[in-house]
Amino acid sequence: MTAQDKLPVLAFPPPRPRPKPKASPRANPDDLARAIDALRGALEAELKKPKPVQDPRPEPESFSPIGTPTWRASDQMKSASGSGRAGVAAGAAAPTGPELERDLLARRVVAIHLPRFAMERWQRWATRQGDASPDDLPIALAIEGTHGPVVHATNRSAELQGVHTGARVVDMRALCPDLKVEFADIGGDQRALEKLMHWCRRWCPWTAVDGTAGLVMDTTGSDHLFGGEAQMMRDIEEKLSHLGLSANLAAAPTHGAAWALSRFGGVRDICAPETLPVHMAPLPVRALRLEPDTILLLKRLGLKTIGDLAAVPRVSLARRFNTAPLPQNPLLRLDQMMGKLAEPVNAPDDPPRFAVQSTLAEPVQDPTPHLPDLCAELCKGLHSEGFGARRVTLTIYRTDGEVAHVTVATAQASRDADHLLRLFDGKLDNINPGFGFDLITLAASVAENLHTHQTRLDGGVDDGAELARLVDRLSARLGSHNIRCALPLASHMPERTEEWRSALERAPQVAHLRPERPLRLFDPPEEVRVLYAVPEGPPAQFVWRRITHRVTRFSGPERIAPEWWRDSPGTRLRDYYRVEDHFGQRFWLYRDGVMGDGRGATPRWFLHGSFA
Repeated sequence: MTAQDKLPVLAFPPPRPRPKPKASPRANPDDLARAIDALRGALEAELKKPKPVQDPRPEPESFSPIGTPTWRASDQMKSASGSGRAGVAAGAAAPTGPELERDLLARRVVAIHLPRFAMERWQRWATRQGDASPDDLPIALAIEGTHGPVVHATNRSAELQGVHTGARVVDMRALCPDLKVEFADIGGDQRALEKLMHWCRRWCPWTAVDGTAGLVMDTTGSDHLFGGEAQMMRDIEEKLSHLGLSANLAAAPTHGAAWALSRFGGVRDICAPETLPVHMAPLPVRALRLEPDTILLLKRLGLKTIGDLAAVPRVSLARRFNTAPLPQNPLLRLDQMMGKLAEPVNAPDDPPRFAVQSTLAEPVQDPTPHLPDLCAELCKGLHSEGFGARRVTLTIYRTDGEVAHVTVATAQASRDADHLLRLFDGKLDNINPGFGFDLITLAASVAENLHTHQTRLDGGVDDGAELARLVDRLSARLGSHNIRCALPLASHMPERTEEWRSALERAPQVAHLRPERPLRLFDPPEEVRVLYAVPEGPPAQFVWRRITHRVTRFSGPERIAPEWWRDSPGTRLRDYYRVEDHFGQRFWLYRDGVMGDGRGATPRWFLHGSFA
């Protein structure tokens, strides 16, 4: 090496003296060998792990949200919650793909179809009124339609003669001249169905109303309490038959499948999760709960059954029903039926129950001193929830096990403790005390919403409470069947505008009378003999109850046409006159028909009422 090849020497500071290290304990060679073996085993296990396989599923199509979502819940949860341990844990908690479908198909749903609920309810009402119709008489219930009344419900005799729901009443009358038509009570049917829904919760708590004539029950985990699913459905059908209701039941893993089988399946049809596609394939597309226009469109496309619809490529149908709502979207309905789209049973909460009790340390002979505190406490609970009592039941338990009940009712919802207490006056005298009472309960068995009314400047309230309290006291003293009031009806015929019913059924109100209507009506109208100047004019003189009345003044006519949907085809119209005779008395007469109407001979005259 020459002098040119020598590297320059850098000047370093003199080294500092290093402290002598402390003597450490000598390492054990066996521990070192075990650590090396553990590290080698961990590396080999890591190399043996399979590599992650890329998800072969395609990306979601941007033009259609129809069908099962192809995104993974874990990815979306990570993006929503950020990276880190929390996001990974949230994403891993949700089932994905086949696991989600298995969870949805693990439920058991029972659908109850009541095909003649409205008609059977009307028949029970007619029987209670003493106006039961024979079984062979065709009867139809009608509702208002776009072009006149349409058939809403029919009995079996009307169905056999070709009368069907949705048709116009005039067309069905031409097909069946003997058809008896009554108007349906849509609101009453809905309220009765809600009561039946709460009654059905004896089998399972998750029960809801399904349309206008059906119920749905999520019986997951409840059927074993009744001996199995088949035995439970048989018990439900038997209990409903005791109520006079005919029902079709079906059980399936999803709400849509149970609904379809209850309408289009067999008797008490049961569908298992593994046989769901086989059960649904032969059913018509009407079983998808679609609107009539969508059903008609599918039939025009040649898709008449659910199997035909499921065989069509999903992309072609998705372009057509991309923005359609649920009742018009067959793909979403098909996903609900097959368990690919969740459809939980939305069961409403039970109505609030109001009850208070008083447990006595020693038996007493008279429970009356305890009533004021019970009424005050009950009304306090009603006021806090915004309710009022329509029916209050006092239950008294004797020491020997006997139980006595005393019930009072109100015409209007009330939470006035003093008023409710007064209704029990004299009702506890007939109770046998025996060896005494040790438990007293007071419950509002029927409660309604009671809103607070604004008072006037003088402190009064225009809510009819004073009249309702008077009816309550009279009914409690004389009996509810002895206090009756006139309730208005939806009819323009004078004899059908009201009916007399118990005053406790509905709160009486101050009636606003029409001045051209008399206060007194004759039932039935009494026929009179009339002399008139012209056939179409007012009467000049009439004989009623063998007394001749000469007309001095008159007003009219007021023409009232018959109700063609209720009256027979030959019913004639009426021309009403208000007349005053030479004695000063005023009457309400009408002429039944007109000359030449083709519905009878010479029109007759009737006296329908008298003015005060």
